[in-house]
Amino acid sequence: MSKDIREIMKKYKNEDVSLSANHRNKFQERLLQEVHQKPKKRNLRWLQIAASIVLILSVSIGYFNTETLEEIPVTSAKEISLGSLSPELKSIENYYVNSINYEISNLDVNEKNKEILDGYLAKIGELTTEYKSLTTELNTKGVNDEMINALINNLQLRLQLLQRLKKQLNELKNLNSKQNETQNI
Repeated sequence: MSKDIREIMKKYKNEDVSLSANHRNKFQERLLQEVHQKPKKRNLRWLQIAASIVLILSVSIGYFNTETLEEIPVTSAKEISLGSLSPELKSIENYYVNSINYEISNLDVNEKNKEILDGYLAKIGELTTEYKSLTTELNTKGVNDEMINALINNLQLRLQLLQRLKKQLNELKNLNSKQNETQNI
């Protein structure tokens, strides 16, 4: 199956292949066309539009951020609260504030317990005012352990007062229900 190249060459007849007279010129023209062919222009219009949109958005965001920074007073930016000192203190403050708000929202207000409620809520209001003054003092004097403990104790005291109030309201309610039962008998 394999053929010897010598035999193939003996059978090969030397044929004259003549090229046309313009062959060289045609070849050069084709070569020049292929080599010097201009690359196709890619349609990058969408990329230019996207870049313009991104540029406009960045400039507008930068403008609005600087505008809002100018509106914020300097004192509020530097104000320190218990929650801004550390994540642990923030969770403690959130716990007590949420518990206090929950207890206040669950209070049953009626004419029979209005006096007790007013007394306790006045004390809680005083403690809230004291808490605000302690926060102001924290901002003026700086952070120290005594101030942090005073703020936490204030929150604890408010929650304890509300729990005590809730207990007294339950006792008053039970006392009223017992008096109603004895009157009905």
